[in-house]
Amino acid sequence: MPADDSFQEKTEKATPKRRGEAREEGNVARSMEINSATVLLVGILALYFLSGWMLSHMQWGIKFLIQQSPFIELSVEDLDNFAMIAIRFLLECVAPLAFIILVFGIVANVLQVGLMFNLKPLQPNFNKINPIEGFKRLFSMRSLVEFIKGLIKIFIVGYIAYLTIKSDFQTFYLLLDSHIPVIVLQLGKLAFKLVLKTTLILVILAILDYLYQRWEFEKNIRMSKQEIRDESRQSEGDPKVRGRIRALQRQIVVNAMIKELPEADVVITNPTQLAVALKYDTASMTAPKVVAKGARKMAERIRNIAVEHGIPIVENKELAQALFKTVDVGKEVPTKFYQAVAEVLSYVYRLKGKKFM
Repeated sequence: MPADDSFQEKTEKATPKRRGEAREEGNVARSMEINSATVLLVGILALYFLSGWMLSHMQWGIKFLIQQSPFIELSVEDLDNFAMIAIRFLLECVAPLAFIILVFGIVANVLQVGLMFNLKPLQPNFNKINPIEGFKRLFSMRSLVEFIKGLIKIFIVGYIAYLTIKSDFQTFYLLLDSHIPVIVLQLGKLAFKLVLKTTLILVILAILDYLYQRWEFEKNIRMSKQEIRDESRQSEGDPKVRGRIRALQRQIVVNAMIKELPEADVVITNPTQLAVALKYDTASMTAPKVVAKGARKMAERIRNIAVEHGIPIVENKELAQALFKTVDVGKEVPTKFYQAVAEVLSYVYRLKGKKFM
């Protein structure tokens, strides 16, 4: 009686079928940190390169609105139109940045899991609102790992921010006597440097998190040896049944050989391990044909039938081995063996008092 799968150690890699089932359930190796870090990094870089255009476009929009404000009457319709124009300018400024972030967010997800559209994870699952299951998830190993990851992230990001601000702390004294535009510019540079360094650290942490998620995913979908055997039995059929089918197929081939063997002209042996029976009819064949072949017990059976029917048995080790390996039953002898086979058939025909070809 097979052991219960739940008590068997899962040490085997998941099969393609198991991976496909996991994917259908929405269970894939994916790190949300990769998505967040990608969106943040791309957003910062895009903002850096688009900031000049965004600022000039915003200035033009504000200037346009100010110029049009004297002509606006205090009516609901004019105020609505004025608000729509302002919103349009704002969207025109933000749209390129939002589009770039959206594209790279999708790319980051596709690179992790490929193209996948699955609504199953969105289906209601009452276990998620079960207080007992929620308590188990709250104090599970995964929750502990996520908590530790969060602490490490906060510590590293905070430390990098501290070092960045500390390295530029002297510049704050110089800004005390500076004009507002200079102060804003310096603070902007400091903020950009701080955010960029922090984001790069988050990218490194995200890569490490992805490697961990992949390791955990592979661990969770491992299978026991019994599960692999059961899957193989379900997909390919019971091994005993397959073995029985193969045995019946072999028996059919053997019966066909035995039926045609008495019509053979010669049996070539090596001398005991192999036997190959040849037939050649000059009126209907272009070359000799292998009507039966076998090794060990089958070879012995072929030799016995040959003796019963008076079929000559010729010992030729090299030719018997070559024909056994390269020519299937019912196939004609290849041209490279013509000369060797012709010599054997000539010898047999001389014994029978016949003329070969």
